Amino acid sequence: MKSYNLNNFEEITQINKLSKEQINAIKVVGNVLPFKANSYVIDELIDWNNIPNDPIFQLVFPQKGMLSDKNYKKVENALNSNLPKDELRDLINKIRYKLNPHPAGQKKDNIPEVDGIKLTGVQHKYDQTVLFFPNHGQTCHAYCTFCFRWPQFVGIDELKFASRETDLLVKYVQQNKQITDVLFTGGDPMVMSAKRLEAYINPLIEADIPNLRTIRIGSKSLSYWPYKFVSDKDSEAILALFKKVVDKGIHLSFMAHFNHPIEMKTDAVKKAVKNILSTGAQIRTQSPIMRHINDSSEVWETMWKEQVRMGMIPYYMFLARDTSAQDYFAVTLERSLDIYNNAYKNISGVVRTVRGPSMSAAPGKVQVLGINEINGEKVFVLKFLQARNTNWLAQPFFAKYNKEAIWLDDLEPAFNEEKFVFEEDEFISKEDKVKLIEGEKIYN
Repeated sequence: MKSYNLNNFEEITQINKLSKEQINAIKVVGNVLPFKANSYVIDELIDWNNIPNDPIFQLVFPQKGMLSDKNYKKVENALNSNLPKDELRDLINKIRYKLNPHPAGQKKDNIPEVDGIKLTGVQHKYDQTVLFFPNHGQTCHAYCTFCFRWPQFVGIDELKFASRETDLLVKYVQQNKQITDVLFTGGDPMVMSAKRLEAYINPLIEADIPNLRTIRIGSKSLSYWPYKFVSDKDSEAILALFKKVVDKGIHLSFMAHFNHPIEMKTDAVKKAVKNILSTGAQIRTQSPIMRHINDSSEVWETMWKEQVRMGMIPYYMFLARDTSAQDYFAVTLERSLDIYNNAYKNISGVVRTVRGPSMSAAPGKVQVLGINEINGEKVFVLKFLQARNTNWLAQPFFAKYNKEAIWLDDLEPAFNEEKFVFEEDEFISKEDKVKLIEGEKIYN
């Protein structure tokens, strides 16, 4: 596997398919948001005769519209004038801090403690599920241009989640009996060797924690490097580790990220899916709905049907998070709902395991159920699929209809209510919101 980044992307064989403006955009935007691709994505997934509209090209390569015109010009001018490295870094980091690097209170509200020690590589937002960021898994085979975890990859240590402390994770799960699921995330845990991954997973499964029922692995590797489960030197060891988890009586759920049906067409990915399923693990699939990539009902219908045919379980359709290049990718709530419903009505019952469109916002995962008129008022009907406060779960709530809304913050309570039910709790103070807008650092 050959990897490409800002330093060597012009070595890509197909680079002559790009215009000078496109190459310049990769350099400018790629200095702010992370850029990385590999030979599998470049050679087997992208249709270079369909540039710039190819969805995988949009998924991996930085585009000019991913920065505001103002910020794009600032970085372009700085690069053209050979601004000293320290000054360039400060300029770029100031822009990064304005892009809401940790949405939904991740850095401030989700970090737990055990015996007075903050677990900086752990997040615990929902009662049953803990997220663990293994230190050796904080990169990916390639980077998605929309990734809400982009701060993990830009070299600012204070924005990273990472931990080597599996022992403290085990202790935390033991002490908190409501936890049933541990999700290994990143970056991508599947960049690790089998030996390293086993070093993180073994302490959990060998501790015989009665409340631990499920280990999840969040990964884009089936799309970006399926050979991890087929022909890599340790692919057999990876599959053996998955089987070991299952044989221990713990459910293993591989949380796969597929953004477009193209990613499921190669022989390598088909074989990789079969190999993972043969271990007894299940594969659940999820993706955000994104302009330029998959904002059509036909794409989602095709994707969900093919996933089920291959033995995978459609899980979530998300909305573009309020971070990074949200304005470039975001689809309105109304249009997302329309795309979801038009795809949903054309799939069979076994495919209707999917849930969405859903916003992973500060209070929880909010699903857009529909648009209705109630007592003469047009409203969005919403409900929580996950919530910080479990009392909010499964109870529909209502927001004023807003044709332009792309996120929860764009909505106001319906029926002359002053607040939504979840607004009684503050997750990020008003002062910190102001600091974020002004580009100041609020994280310690």
